[in-house]
Amino acid sequence: MNPTDLPQWISILGNFGFPICISIYLLIRFENKLEHFGEILTQLAEMMKEKKE
Repeated sequence: MNPTDLPQWISILGNFGFPICISIYLLIRFENKLEHFGEILTQLAEMMKEKKE
């Protein structure tokens, strides 16, 4: 990489870095919500088993 290539890399990072960071942030949040949803479903299944008995 030459020092003359640096502005090009800065431009690429500026154009694509922000959307990538936002995408990663949203995927992490979505994953946490899915884990919580799985816990709730497990609790619901246990409650339904108890009710049948």
